[in-house]
Amino acid sequence: MKKKIDILFEDEMIVVINKPPNFLTIPDRFKDLPNLLSFLQKKYENIFTVHRLDKETSGVVVFAKTAEAHAILSKQFEKREVKKIYHALVEGVFFEKKGLIDKPIAPSQSRLGKMIVHQRGKPSQTKFEVKEEFKHHSYLEIELLTGRQHQIRVHFAALGHPLLVDKLYNKDQGFYLSSIKRKYKSSEEERPLMDRLSLHAGYLEFDHPKTNERLVFEAELPKDFKAVIKQLSKWSKT
Repeated sequence: MKKKIDILFEDEMIVVINKPPNFLTIPDRFKDLPNLLSFLQKKYENIFTVHRLDKETSGVVVFAKTAEAHAILSKQFEKREVKKIYHALVEGVFFEKKGLIDKPIAPSQSRLGKMIVHQRGKPSQTKFEVKEEFKHHSYLEIELLTGRQHQIRVHFAALGHPLLVDKLYNKDQGFYLSSIKRKYKSSEEERPLMDRLSLHAGYLEFDHPKTNERLVFEAELPKDFKAVIKQLSKWSKT
């Protein structure tokens, strides 16, 4: 396993990981791809998946070490007693700098694996606040009040502000310096500053399954995220 796995916290009940980008939470149909669950199963006798992040999304993930802890944590997620805050880079500039998106989400009937805003969907709520603004992009802090599949990606795409990089809900395959730096020149083929989902799970808060102590975990922005913000600040300030 080439990528270092950053363990933020562990005890006899739980283990909290800062998941690197482009790393699965659990195995998919390609069993040989690196994933957190397989890594933890080699390290611990028992491990249980509580929630997941998309492969390309980085940030805080909690796993349970016992069936009891798994049941308690799963119930907290189900009852929305967990606080989840994400960081995202999106297209466009917002007129309102904070708000609540309240739009139901349902599976697309035309494309497998894609979700859409639709009246037949489940209630879905997302709070957001603009943390930094650039000429044509925004850096957001987002709180999930519900936990639907692709919720952040779908809600902001529906507003006309898709994630900066999102191969499913936006046309871009990557974010390049040449898109914001005038008269960009390079002697080599340009590589993207970011070529994965521009989304980071930066904050997770829940009650410890044994002590009931309220726990808070934060994961700083990964290098690619910081690099994009730095270049946007340099070449694309409002």
